[in-house]
Amino acid sequence: MAGFTANADEHLIRSEIWSTQLKEVLEDELFAQRYVDWVTDFNDGTQLTIPSIGQAEVVNYGENQAVKYQAMDTGEFTLTVTDYKSSATYITKKMMQDSFYMDRLVSSFVPKMSRALDKTLEIAVLAIGPDGQTNNDANTINNARHRQIGSGDSETITVEDFARARFALQKANVPMTNLTCILDPSAEHTLTTLTNLVNMSNNRMWEGIVRDGISTGLQFKMNVMGFDVYVSQNLQTHSLDEVISGVTATSGVSNLFFSAASDVTPFIGVMRQMPQVDSEYNKDFQREEYVVTMRYGLKLYRPENLFVLVSDTDQVYA
Repeated sequence: MAGFTANADEHLIRSEIWSTQLKEVLEDELFAQRYVDWVTDFNDGTQLTIPSIGQAEVVNYGENQAVKYQAMDTGEFTLTVTDYKSSATYITKKMMQDSFYMDRLVSSFVPKMSRALDKTLEIAVLAIGPDGQTNNDANTINNARHRQIGSGDSETITVEDFARARFALQKANVPMTNLTCILDPSAEHTLTTLTNLVNMSNNRMWEGIVRDGISTGLQFKMNVMGFDVYVSQNLQTHSLDEVISGVTATSGVSNLFFSAASDVTPFIGVMRQMPQVDSEYNKDFQREEYVVTMRYGLKLYRPENLFVLVSDTDQVYA
């Protein structure tokens, strides 16, 4: 009696085995929303106006002379709901009937669409500062530059740039508390490979940065010039060259420096509609449709509490 062999009965062997696992795309950590002063008393309409008042002036006066009364300067700041974002997908009835992965696929729709919207909001928050400044200009406030090109070789970042950012915030009377810096990975690479850090004559045991790296992937392990330093891949990049004070940056990215103290946060925003999920069955196309929408507005609120350093990103492999 003949038995079964692989050669004789190959039609009984599946030529391809599909795993029960689904491969997920690796995603970066999002954190920029915590630096926005989210307005909560904006119940209707699309534009919020916040009045502002200037400082009092001092003038000389003499004995038995009338004091001169002066009005303080006033102004207003407006925040408008401008962005309406959506993420949507569908699955046909046939796909739901035939797919082995149907349950897991459908259950992933809303989380993945919500994540996509969060990523969009992260990018928008990190662009508020650069968009609120004037390109190709030092954006000087109180005789201190608030926008600058990296001072290192080939317009890369240096430790001195941290000191310049601190100086700009000090001159603008920004409190030196909760100082925060958000760098592009290319800027972290530049700082990590500074000669005095990787030179083995100075660091024979590969201690500190050479042994462990300068960051955990998101946050630096140490404070630099008073700044807590974070790393993000979502900072605004520049498609055009930028020239400030005669220095040109190509392939630039906007690294941000500011105080994250709650009462002076540089960014303001309103979330008119938090991410909202809607779904329905479309009988005409015989498919289940899912959509997540949100609506918000963002703006630079305190330009004095922001220093932008434009550094080149193409020097990692230079």
